Amino acid sequence: MEDFLSTLRELEETGSAAIRGAGDPAELEQVRVEYLGRKARLTLLLRSVGELPPERRRPAGAEANRVKKRLLELLEARAAELAAAVAEGRAESDATLPGRERWRGARHPCTLVTDEICEIFKELGFVRARGPEAESVWYNFIALNTPLDHPAVDEQDTFYLGSDVVLRTHTSPVQARVMEKWPPPVRILVPGVVYRRDPFDASHAPAFEQIEGLAVDEGISFVDFKASINYFVRRFFGEDVVTRFRPSFFPFTEPSAEVDVSCTICHGKGCSACKGTGWIEIMGAGMVDPAVFDNVGYDSERYTGFAFGMGVGRIAMQRYRIPDIRLLYESDVRFLAQFERA
Repeated sequence: MEDFLSTLRELEETGSAAIRGAGDPAELEQVRVEYLGRKARLTLLLRSVGELPPERRRPAGAEANRVKKRLLELLEARAAELAAAVAEGRAESDATLPGRERWRGARHPCTLVTDEICEIFKELGFVRARGPEAESVWYNFIALNTPLDHPAVDEQDTFYLGSDVVLRTHTSPVQARVMEKWPPPVRILVPGVVYRRDPFDASHAPAFEQIEGLAVDEGISFVDFKASINYFVRRFFGEDVVTRFRPSFFPFTEPSAEVDVSCTICHGKGCSACKGTGWIEIMGAGMVDPAVFDNVGYDSERYTGFAFGMGVGRIAMQRYRIPDIRLLYESDVRFLAQFERA
């Protein structure tokens, strides 16, 4: 016990002196790591309290926490002193150092991805379209063949602003609005923010960028749908990327498919990014359900089409090897500095 306490006193004395003697923030950070980091002696001492006899654990733990708190207080105070010195121009500087480059800004990775996707589909005749983010239940659900007893309509999945107004859960309502206003042929891309009651974790966010596409004309078949998606995948991800279509279900498409691409990180061999499958899901898609055409006034016997939707953030994560979707919402400009300059 005495050895434990004497070691604590030594760490308090040497740590306090080192903190007071730090001449700049970088040196202060080194001191913090040395005395309070995960592998520091004080940290290891705190972990070893449980190895002491039961009657000595409480006083030993209390003293160790007191020393830790004391060093943290000194660190904060010294950091404030150094910051004030820099602000007042009293900090020492080396006039021979090159000047700092002014950060001029950069486009967000989601913006870069959205623009690239739109440029690729522009080659196939698609144009951009926009619509309101506060949407009626009719356009968000009913017009898209989603019945009001569907789970997506429930309040636990959707943000309601009123009994008949929601924050749109996808950009598909714009498709219905465009089809109501314009006769076929139609080829549109709809980028924008959508809202869902999702947890904010490494792969989900309650508000995120989405981009959807719609093509309607006479004689459009599933072959045209697959060819268009394959063209996009090769142009965006590379010629060596393989596309896979898996049967699925969406109320507004029939037949429906989940579209996967071979993992761009492990090239299909299996890794943590693709959860060992070798595939990454990028979008839901399919042929437009005839009921949707009937709801917007199109002749479902005459016209066919396909639609698709993808989360821009997840596409950006694949493109730029971003491990956590929450980074896309960071306000730290150093994150954007990695991407294309504005």
